[in-house]
Amino acid sequence: MSKMMCRVGFLLFTFAVLVWYAPIAAQDVPAAWVCPPGYEGQTLNVFNWSTYIAEDTVANFEAACGVSVNYDVYEGDDGLLARLRQGNPGYDIVVPSDISVATLIRENLLLPLDFSKIPNDANIGAAYKNTVFDPENQYTVPYLTGTIGLGYNQKATSEAITSWEQFFNYAGKVAWIEDTRWMMTLGLLMSGHTLNSADPQAIQDARDYLIAHGDNVTVIAGDDGQELLARGEVDMVIEYNGDIYQIAQDCGCDDFIYVLPEEGSTFSSGFVGVPVGAQNPALANVFIDYLLDPQVAADIATYTAYPTPNQAAIDAGLIDPALLANPGIYPDEATLKRLFYIVIPPDAEQLYSDAWDEVKIAISR
Repeated sequence: MSKMMCRVGFLLFTFAVLVWYAPIAAQDVPAAWVCPPGYEGQTLNVFNWSTYIAEDTVANFEAACGVSVNYDVYEGDDGLLARLRQGNPGYDIVVPSDISVATLIRENLLLPLDFSKIPNDANIGAAYKNTVFDPENQYTVPYLTGTIGLGYNQKATSEAITSWEQFFNYAGKVAWIEDTRWMMTLGLLMSGHTLNSADPQAIQDARDYLIAHGDNVTVIAGDDGQELLARGEVDMVIEYNGDIYQIAQDCGCDDFIYVLPEEGSTFSSGFVGVPVGAQNPALANVFIDYLLDPQVAADIATYTAYPTPNQAAIDAGLIDPALLANPGIYPDEATLKRLFYIVIPPDAEQLYSDAWDEVKIAISR
C-alpha cells in the first residue's frame, strides 16, 4: 500500500504523533479569555460547517464582547468555494478544510490575518505551523483536525467492517459524502492509481469505479450522513470521525462504530480565515483569538470529538483523556501509517469536478 498511499510532504502525521504523546496531566489552568474593548454593539458573520463548534461557543463570545453573531452553515467545501467565488455576501469568518485553503489563497479569496489581534496563535503547536497550504501562516490558523472513514451500525451489518471493499460491495443501504475531492480520491485509491493524480485516464478510472459500485447508495449526503445513520436510514456512511462519535455519545449505546479502513483513508484539517469582502475583519480576528483560547479550544474539541491542534489546551489537561486515548480521534503511530493527505493539482480540478458530476448523474438513474 505504500505506493498507493502517495502521502504528501505535509508533516501532519508527525504532528498528530506529537499530540498523541503530549502530556495530559493538568498544569496551571489558563485565565479566562477577555475580549479587548471597543467592539460592543458590533456584528460578526460566521460561515462554518454544521457540526464543527460547541453549543455555547458563539453565545459565550457574544456575551464576552457585547456583540451579536450571525451564524450560517454549509455542508462541504464545494459549497463554500462556490459561495466565495460568486462573491462574498458579507461573511467575516470561514472555516475551509485543508483541501480548499490553497485554492482560496491562490484565487485571492482570503485576507491576510492581523496577528496583533491574535496573541493566542502562540497556543498552537509549533508543528502545525507553516503548512504546505499556507506556508507563511498569513491567511489561516488551524482549528480542528480529523479523519474521514466509515461509520456503521454494527447491529445492522452483523459483521465488523474493516475495509472500503466491504463498504462498496455491501448489500444494504449506504451513504456517500458530497465531497468531490474526497470521493474521487477514494475512487483513485480503489482503482489502483496514485492518489492526487492529474492523469485524465486515472480520473476516468476512478469515476468508472464509483459508478460501478454505486448500486447500494441511498443518498449522497451533505454534512449530515451521521444523522442518516442515527435514524436507521442507512447502515453505513462515509463521514468525519467527530460526527460519528457525536451520535455515539448522543445515543449512549454501542451501536455506532467508526473505522479507518485497512486500504487507507485521509487526514483532514479545518482552518479559520477571513474572506475577502468581510464586513468586520477586525472583529473576525478577535473571534479567531477567542477560538484559540485553551479552554475554548478544549470545549470545542470535547463537544465535537475532533482533535485539537491547540497544544496549550492539551498541556493544561483540558482535553478529555478518553478522547486522547482513542486512536480513531487522536491517531497512534500505527494508524497514521494508513492515512494520506489530499492535494489536488490545480490543473486537474475541473477534471475531478466533471467526473464527480458524471458519477452522481449515473448512480441517480
